[in-house]
Amino acid sequence: MPIRAAIVDDEPLARRRIRNLLNEAPDVEVVAECANGKDAIESLEASPPDLLFLDIQMPEIDGFDVLQAIGVGRVPAVIFVTAYDQFALRAFEAHALDYLLKPFDDDRFGAALERARERIRQQQGGDLDRRLQALLENVRGDHGYLRRLVVPSGHRSIFIRTEHIDWIEAERNHVGGRAHLLRENLTHIASVLDPATFCRIHRSTIVNIDRIQTVEALFHGEYQVVLQDGTKLTSGRSYRRNLYAIMGKKS
Repeated sequence: MPIRAAIVDDEPLARRRIRNLLNEAPDVEVVAECANGKDAIESLEASPPDLLFLDIQMPEIDGFDVLQAIGVGRVPAVIFVTAYDQFALRAFEAHALDYLLKPFDDDRFGAALERARERIRQQQGGDLDRRLQALLENVRGDHGYLRRLVVPSGHRSIFIRTEHIDWIEAERNHVGGRAHLLRENLTHIASVLDPATFCRIHRSTIVNIDRIQTVEALFHGEYQVVLQDGTKLTSGRSYRRNLYAIMGKKS
């Protein structure tokens, strides 16, 4: 069975060069080409490939955003395609992840492809997941916290910047009075959002701290959190410490 490869790069010439080189490999089939991060996320979620050639520097949604959106475990092998300088490339080398530095020659491409073949044969998914996650945490100035959530809307995907979110309940997030369905569970979402901006106040509720207008004590250790748009949320007793921290920040 051939290796199913996807190419993500905003430069047409770069995509064509990778595609032409892969066409010379009898064991590789190019199954997807994407010119931007949005299309890449939709394609990779619909049909994860065996091997991903991923450009890092793309406008709006870059390669790291793509990995964070789909989850690092969705593809077993990644070859980063980048124009980063040598200093930045140390991050890839430190985490033993392969990259192609533009412009690359045929021999360098062949070596990267052979390493990818070996990785796919050995199916070292768990180890790769850890190294990819470590890379994201290393290269992101925001410590790898999500900057966007991807939510389904019919046959489309909507990209919502996290700072625009008012609050999140189990399976939904609320932006400017509108609710959007989420794929991820709340525990995972809480772990990838910036704790300086978002706080979990209930087992089924996360709130954007900047949207809070007042916090009012109720009974039995519960609180009512009132947002700027008038939305009223009730905290859980086991999350009182989180609320005390919020009140300290907003005081």
